[in-house]
Formats: sequence, C-alpha cells, structure tokens
Amino acid sequence: MYIEAVPNRNSPPAILLRESYRVGGKIKKRTLLNLSNWSPSLIEGLRMLLKGGTALPPGQDGIIIKRSLPHGHVAAVLGTLRKIGLDRLLGPAGNRCCDLVIAMIVARLIAPVSKLATAKALDPATAASSLGTVLDLGEVDEDELYTALDWLLERQPQIEAALAKRHLKNGTLVLYDVSSSYFEGRCCPLAQFGHNRDGKSGKLQIVYGLLCAPDGCPVAIEVFEGSTGDSNWPTWCWSAIAA
Repeated sequence: MYIEAVPNRNSPPAILLRESYRVGGKIKKRTLLNLSNWSPSLIEGLRMLLKGGTALPPGQDGIIIKRSLPHGHVAAVLGTLRKIGLDRLLGPAGNRCCDLVIAMIVARLIAPVSKLATAKALDPATAASSLGTVLDLGEVDEDELYTALDWLLERQPQIEAALAKRHLKNGTLVLYDVSSSYFEGRCCPLAQFGHNRDGKSGKLQIVYGLLCAPDGCPVAIEVFEGSTGDSNWPTWCWSAIAA
C-alpha cells in the first residue's frame, strides 16, 4: 500500500490510499480509501507507517538529545596523529599510560589548559569533547596524567632514537634552538636564575633545547638548569645527533 496525490483540475489534489496488484502479467492499482479530508500530519503519519517507520504524536520529537559533545576537532587531530604513526611510536596499543599521553597531546592542540582542567575535560562526568569517549578512557584524574608523563619520560630515549632513524639520514642538516620558561613556584630542582627570555626579572626559570629535522619535525628535546649558558648547546646538539 502507498499514498498517492492525484491532480484534481482546479481543486486541491486528491490524497488516496492505494495498493498495486498484478493481473495477467500487468501491474494495476486500485484505491482503498480517500484521505483528502485527513489532516496533513495524520497523512504523513500513515505514510511513515507504510514505509516501516514509527509515527509519533504531534509535538513529540523523534530523537531526544541527552548530551552532545564537540567531535570534529577531535577527529581531525586524532586522525592526523594516527596517520603519521605517532600513536605507534609512543607505545603499545591498549596501554593506559599510552592512551593518556595521546589524549594529552590532542588536548594540548585543541584546548591547552592545566593538567587538572585536562583531566576534567576527559572525564565522562565533565567531558568538554568526545576525546575521552573516543579513546575509551573512562574516569580520569590529574594524578593519572602525571603518572603517564613519568611513563613517557622513561620512553623518551627510544622515541627520540626512532624519530632520528626516521628523519635524520645521510648526514642531513639539523636545526636546533633554545628557549626558557619562568616559574612562579620554587619546588623545581632545575629552576634557577639565568638569562630570562620572557623578560620576567627575579623569576626562576628552566632552559630547554629542541632538535629538529630540516622540515621542522621535532626529533629530540632536553631540559636544563635555568642558569645553563648558550655555550653548552653545541655539545648537547652533537651528542643528540650521535645518539
């Protein structure tokens, strides 16, 4: 059965409930009911039922949205991360710390905030995006994130060696630069007074050097005491290349 609108000269079209049947190899149709006096909503409800759907009472939505989380930016960044193989470079699949590190990398790109705020953005109860759900992280707290960073630090030599093997070949040119970051607290053992590139006089700082391939891809990074002078960089750079 189906509903058909039949033109009716200068009058509104006739709305008919019809069915098809076969006679001697020919398809014919007959009218079962004239629906012209039905309301449009009732006609559409019957049309939906005939197509195998479910007709809803007027004013009732077919879909109830209980929660909606932003996903597009998560899909873009996480998809790129997986495309370049960074997830495989970090560690074995299914490892909790590896999944948390991946989440922190993506979160740093889409919404850079503190570790406490990142944990809240990943936790299902306070999620700010679909990231935690996509990675199936479940409940997350900031202590777990710091544990994952300690796990990542232990794997740093293997990760840097893999990056160097991939991007530094045949005596290629390397790029490196140094910078510093100041501290408000006084608990970091590397934080010392030195040449402050942030222009924050009277603040403790750390210094870090970044080694890159010719295309700008980061290969290695190391953090030094805040009082480290620039004369130490060539030694560190050549040792990093040799490694």
